[in-house]
Amino acid sequence: MTEHTALYVYALLRDRPDAADGVTGIDGHPLRLVRVPGTSVAALVHDAPPAPLQGSDEQVRRWVEEQSRAVNTVWERTGSVLPMTFNVLVAEEPPAEGRPAAGRSAERRLTEWITEQAADIAGRLEELAGRCELRVDITVDHTAVTTDEAGEDAPEGRPDGLSPGMRRLMAKQREHRARNAAGRLADTLHAETRHRLLSIAEDYRNRGPTHRAADETDVLCAALLVGREDIDTVGTVLADLRARRPAVRIRFLGPWPPYSFIDTRHRTQAAETAP
Repeated sequence: MTEHTALYVYALLRDRPDAADGVTGIDGHPLRLVRVPGTSVAALVHDAPPAPLQGSDEQVRRWVEEQSRAVNTVWERTGSVLPMTFNVLVAEEPPAEGRPAAGRSAERRLTEWITEQAADIAGRLEELAGRCELRVDITVDHTAVTTDEAGEDAPEGRPDGLSPGMRRLMAKQREHRARNAAGRLADTLHAETRHRLLSIAEDYRNRGPTHRAADETDVLCAALLVGREDIDTVGTVLADLRARRPAVRIRFLGPWPPYSFIDTRHRTQAAETAP
């Protein structure tokens, strides 16, 4: 069995002794806190071999979900965490020339790094306290765009009596008109909806579009940083949009820890201690 000489790091958080009690992570590993004397910061970890997790796509998806559930549980308890990405490991210091034994332990390396960054980490945890991430994904369904929304005259009459070739041509023309109309509507809604969401959110990040059906056009795909008290307000804005624009499709997800709003410097520096 491979010796556990590394720490798999899930998140940084405000030091609270019971934060990890009963929480399990990837593959059911019990989680614990690495507490850092002289600071208000701790790390959520499990003991691990010094090698990144590797597996099939299905395994990796399961591991990511298990990691997310663990971070969410601790976030609910503490109110603020800085989540790490998947596969952030801190290993013990390898032997060096003239020193056959290993150097600093994984825990010592992690606590020394946190000590150096404690003021920045604690400050960011305070800034994010009581905040959460919401994800909003809005598209327009081509097949549901009305002539009023498109700003066009109604298409010409039924293709009864036309040849099969002409019917196919007219069907392609209708599809082309619907796609163009959806694109114009999406442009209008993007500016309007982004403005309304920015009036509520403390921060806003564009995200790459998720998988789209062939009959959908993107309006926006964004992560919002909001106070927990503003979750319902965002929902009201989206419900109003859906009521006014029947062709709109909305995916509203969260609340989650603020994954998209973590200073990547903290993640990068933590990852630099990996083997």
